[in-house]
Amino acid sequence: MHHLGVGLFTLPKLLESDFAGTLKMIAEIGYKEVEFFGPYSFSANEEIEGWKKAAPMLGFSGSGLYGKDPKTVKALLDDNGLSAPSMHTGLLTLRQHMDKLADAAHAIGAKYVVLPSAQTPSDLDGYKRQAEEFNQIGASAAKHGLRFAYHNHGNGLKALNGKIPMELILEETDPKLVFFQMDIFWTAAGGIDPASWLAKYPGRYRMLHIKDMSKAVQFSGDGGTQNQWFELFPYATDAGSGVMDLKTILAQSEKIGVEHYFVERDLAPNAKEVLEKAFNYLKAI
Repeated sequence: MHHLGVGLFTLPKLLESDFAGTLKMIAEIGYKEVEFFGPYSFSANEEIEGWKKAAPMLGFSGSGLYGKDPKTVKALLDDNGLSAPSMHTGLLTLRQHMDKLADAAHAIGAKYVVLPSAQTPSDLDGYKRQAEEFNQIGASAAKHGLRFAYHNHGNGLKALNGKIPMELILEETDPKLVFFQMDIFWTAAGGIDPASWLAKYPGRYRMLHIKDMSKAVQFSGDGGTQNQWFELFPYATDAGSGVMDLKTILAQSEKIGVEHYFVERDLAPNAKEVLEKAFNYLKAI
């Protein structure tokens, strides 16, 4: 429980209206960590502009550090006994602004910079090129004192020409430079059993996003588009109240070296209640 945190995409509206108060609420429930999501003020312009277009559909405009500078954010985290080991960020920012990202990460105390999704290549050669770029980004992150991780959002889990693309990415990336974060909901939606996959790749997955499914569902396609993700949002439910075998998944994650666990329910309808239920369930097991 010392490394149980909250993926802040669970409660962006609360953060937008009361950033400090929301961090306090997270800590009072009992969580010890949080994970930020971009874009940030220093992110690539294309990502910032893309967010402006997407935000109205989501019902909020805030992201990143919500207008706060990193030192202020660190002070607020410290005041509440919280830490932020991880920050989600965009591919262009990782390519073009690693220096600015590193400055913010170090100021906040983050160790991992995480790519939350990537384009879906049309063939296996495309996935090989993606793995090559991940190695390059990982090397760049390491030079700046950080670790790069890839959070697969569900794409690449369906076999392509007899090969599961995510297997190729795991095989083609350097374990010393590229780490992984599993979202167990999206992994299951891609037709993969999370516990079995974790067991297959010990040491590669360092973080977990904990969610649950109200019933077993899978993507309508390859899991590579936002529409396919949005279709499954209604099936997300509070941790411990769905059909996923969280006890087995969490036991396996402990065995293979997962360091950080983030409860997340995308755009939760009642974020405080969601986080309280998840915390109580996870504490009990």
